[in-house]
Amino acid sequence: MRLALDVMGGDHGAGPNVAGAVLAVKAIPDLTVALVGDQAQIEALLAAASAPTDRIEIVHAPQFVDMKEKPTDALRKKPDASIFRCWQMLAEGNVEGLVSAGNTGAVVVGAMKTRKFIKCIQKPGIATIMPTARGRCIIVDVGANVFPKPRHLLEYGVMGSVFARKILGIAEPTLGLMNVGEEEGKGHDLVQKTYDMFRASALRDRFVGNIEGRDIHRGTVDVVVTDGFTGNVVLKLCEGVFEFVMNLVNQDVLGALDTEKDKGTAAVKGLLGKYHYSAFGGAPLLGVDGVCIICHGSSKERAIANAIGVAATGVREKVNDAIVAEVEALPKEE
Repeated sequence: MRLALDVMGGDHGAGPNVAGAVLAVKAIPDLTVALVGDQAQIEALLAAASAPTDRIEIVHAPQFVDMKEKPTDALRKKPDASIFRCWQMLAEGNVEGLVSAGNTGAVVVGAMKTRKFIKCIQKPGIATIMPTARGRCIIVDVGANVFPKPRHLLEYGVMGSVFARKILGIAEPTLGLMNVGEEEGKGHDLVQKTYDMFRASALRDRFVGNIEGRDIHRGTVDVVVTDGFTGNVVLKLCEGVFEFVMNLVNQDVLGALDTEKDKGTAAVKGLLGKYHYSAFGGAPLLGVDGVCIICHGSSKERAIANAIGVAATGVREKVNDAIVAEVEALPKEE
């Protein structure tokens, strides 16, 4: 198995990416990682690490996309940027998947440029994993497609369901449609038409109907389907609330409980380890022909290694084959 890693992507530069790749290769015996980026930097970092060099390759890419750079401008001005070179390798069949902690927009634009989508999928969607009272759930889309059609959301339901089953081990994942109320008939035309499509599809037995934002962390469903605009707002809001609550507990609550401070600090660190984004690694871009994991920009080696591991599992479990089979079973568009 061969995966490409965008070494130049992320807030912290090449260091955590290379270190994460080394961890992943050591943990996965059949994995080869192509490190895509500035060759001189990569060679220097590998020389300082104890790396199995027979399964780590270097693909030189002289440019990279800045985190604040406009993706479409970067695609036009920097065709040899590391993330676009990763997509080129995937499109040519030189790798089976890619991982990047870089500019999310550039990752999506790179996918759109290659047009290397799964058979029957019209638009890719970004999925993310959320902690819930019952375990974990998937939200899709969280930013790839801010103006979807009902058919796109129906396909997101299929892709999220397959990912939940194949990667998270949820045998019969339930699905819900994000809305402003639970009742049938709520919301704008997009969600109303999508609701009807779910009810008429092979997913109807696992489709619980509309859900509200508060239902996410309650674990009401295993897969939450929404448009990319709403999903991205939900994701960033949840990240902010989590950070706020953890800081509040760590600073104010534990500070007032001096006798239990050490025990409480350990508990807070345990929560961070369990629910922090690095525990899963990244968000899959579902719908592309291959596997793509988009990592948080501030990812360090643990998150990168976990993301590579998820990408490897996606390849091994043939997630895309399962998606194609289930999408082909959906009602045809009129």
